[in-house]
Amino acid sequence: MPMSQGYGAQSATSPLAPMSFERRETGPRDVRIEILYCGVCHSDLHQARNEWHSTIYPCVPGHEIVGRVVEVGKKVKKVKEGDIAAVGCMVGSCRECGSCRAGDEQYCEKGAVYTYNSEDPVSGGPTYGGYSTDIVVDKGFVVKVPSGMPLAETAPLLCAGITTYSPLKHFQVGRGTKLGVVGLGGLGHMAVKIGRAMGAHVVLFTTSPGKVEDAKKLGADDVVISTSEDAMGAWKRSLDFILDTVSAPHDLGAYLKLLRKDGTMCLVGLPGVPLPINAFHLLGQRVRLTGSSIGGVRETQEVLDFCFDHGIAAEIETIALGQINEAFERLLKNDVKYRFVIDMSRPR
Repeated sequence: MPMSQGYGAQSATSPLAPMSFERRETGPRDVRIEILYCGVCHSDLHQARNEWHSTIYPCVPGHEIVGRVVEVGKKVKKVKEGDIAAVGCMVGSCRECGSCRAGDEQYCEKGAVYTYNSEDPVSGGPTYGGYSTDIVVDKGFVVKVPSGMPLAETAPLLCAGITTYSPLKHFQVGRGTKLGVVGLGGLGHMAVKIGRAMGAHVVLFTTSPGKVEDAKKLGADDVVISTSEDAMGAWKRSLDFILDTVSAPHDLGAYLKLLRKDGTMCLVGLPGVPLPINAFHLLGQRVRLTGSSIGGVRETQEVLDFCFDHGIAAEIETIALGQINEAFERLLKNDVKYRFVIDMSRPR
């Protein structure tokens, strides 16, 4: 079987280090992609360090992949050798359940196959992600990158982009919507850009006064320092929809109070601990608290096309693969604006 080179973790406490591993042969339905860029998601850090208690080792993270097609199976028509293609958070699903038939493979009733840290249904071994030289993916989970998109800046759209686009679309955020975005990180900065392009009035909530000017440049109409009771109080019962992108523990009630009657707050961040809910915050204005997980393949193609049409790209800092451990440490300190992207052509 073909060998790939990448960086992986051997345990929850070991740093990521160079490793070789097998990729499956390119089957009739498969696409082999030479990886050019891979975004660094906060969930990569969670998985590498087994903070969700589900990691399969060795673990090669990475699910924001953009690359060049170098081989296709005989049943593949959607892409050809030389095309620029992308892979997001999933590489498989049952394709038969109601969720899969609806294009929501992320909610596959038999369990989606994730780009890394899942069992490969073909080889039987673990899936390995994009912190590597190449990847082999079923054609049904490959999307096309529109010609002319900046490739490094496109990589984060495969997770940060789709994770924010999917709920905004599902809950019909658009012109006339007052949209709150909680947090200005990898997810939050994409939510601001996409929400603005959808026509919403975007209100960004941050704990960092230093991010006010950035938020406005990214498209926020208003910026609120969430540590100020007066500033938060000024927005009470005013928002139609809130997208909460924060992965750290925080007070959900402070934001639920900002929703209008029948408003919705949607969680897309993944705090490592349960967050308490006061029922009175839900009952008082008949508001809803919900969540959303990434997006299906069809929506992933949609978000690439949407961002291309609206001139949207992620704000990134490129790194070499050999700098990934330093990037993880900086990620813990929120020391990136706003997404690390691995450039596989850079010396290690």
